[in-house]
Amino acid sequence: MIRLASWIIGSLVVAGLAAWIIALPGTLTLELAGYRMQPRLGTAVVILLVAAAVIIALWAITRRVIGAPRAMARRRAARRREQGVEALSDAVIALQSGDPARARIMAREAQARLPDNGAAKLLEARADLALGDMPAAREHYRALIASEKTAVAALTGLYDQARAQNRPEAALTFARKTLALSPDISWAGQAVFDDLARRGQWADAVAMVNAETATTREQKARKRRRQAVIETARAREGETSQPNSALEHALTALKLLPDFVPAALIAARIYSNRGEARRAQSLLRRIWRATGHPDVAALYAHSQPGASAVDRLKRLGEIIELPAPHRAAAMAMARAAIDAYDWPRARAALQPFAGSEATQTVASLMAEIEEGQSGDQGKAREWLARAVRAPRDPAWTADGIVSDEWEPVSPVTGRLDAFEWKVPVSSNARPVPLPAVNTEPVAALPPAEPALPLASTENAQ
Repeated sequence: MIRLASWIIGSLVVAGLAAWIIALPGTLTLELAGYRMQPRLGTAVVILLVAAAVIIALWAITRRVIGAPRAMARRRAARRREQGVEALSDAVIALQSGDPARARIMAREAQARLPDNGAAKLLEARADLALGDMPAAREHYRALIASEKTAVAALTGLYDQARAQNRPEAALTFARKTLALSPDISWAGQAVFDDLARRGQWADAVAMVNAETATTREQKARKRRRQAVIETARAREGETSQPNSALEHALTALKLLPDFVPAALIAARIYSNRGEARRAQSLLRRIWRATGHPDVAALYAHSQPGASAVDRLKRLGEIIELPAPHRAAAMAMARAAIDAYDWPRARAALQPFAGSEATQTVASLMAEIEEGQSGDQGKAREWLARAVRAPRDPAWTADGIVSDEWEPVSPVTGRLDAFEWKVPVSSNARPVPLPAVNTEPVAALPPAEPALPLASTENAQ
């Protein structure tokens, strides 16, 4: 209704304006080629406006006729581009749907309509890779490396192809090239870092970690842990040959992670070998209070060179009181008491944990106690039989491998910081020799391996 009213009012205004122009007084004299015209002024204005409109219309028609071929070419190009984009979309959908054959057909169609589009070439290479046509995929990827826009994507594809073909050296080469082109690519940085860790090139590895930008709290915590693990690996590597440098690396790791058990054990062993037993014991007391890790208690007992079994038991009593607060403390105390032939104390330490939930180590220790205290072979064999069926104790575990001590990388995957202190889920045990010491044998651990209660498992890692 409002629109109709506006149209009527506008029409009346235009009609009134035209009538006013036609009614203007006066005449206009025009002489052209011997002809004279004297129309009224209003009529002359109207004729002029009509002539201008006719000229404009003729010019528009002429331009359209002249530009028709170009316009048709533009429409064809737009239609071709639209078909290419549609084919490209179909190729992506087919590839994600698990139909690489159709994806390759649609990618080639898209490439025919969009010859300069790198995405179509990349999709064809991806489809070739999914179909197992490695030579074709490799050729496509190498052609894409020449363009700055597609170089990183092409190197990513070549990296995936090399990994699929089990060519780790080639994959690493592509990762390094990608990292050189774009340092912010996470997968390339991780691949290069994993290789450095696998090869034990800790100086280069820690330099990469130090160069990382960490903004969130989680990123900062992850960076600190990786730095601590690498520093501990460097300390472990030089514990025998360069103890002073190894001690610096271990203390640096403890500054980053104050309760990191592997670094604390290395530092305490070096202190003990240098005759600084008090420093070693002070450090181990702090780590024991924080983690309750059994290796810490065992090393604390052996921190004084040349000490007797009775002295070791007495020293362990400084940090463990009976009844023991948890299973790890009880097993450490029982081990020391057995070595000192203090059978009542060993039995008292294990008694709260020797019920139906007794672990393998608890059962083995109880078998030693029964045989050593009373000479009862029957009860000892009963405990040994229980040890076979008993739950396992926590140990350093990574990718199904159980190690006697912590290692910086997994022997299976080469992943940094893979070992965790937890109950193993497989029996692929692999003994690892302890690092040798320079002078006196103070770092050797007792043969039995105490366990850590579940409550302190997380802190021990």
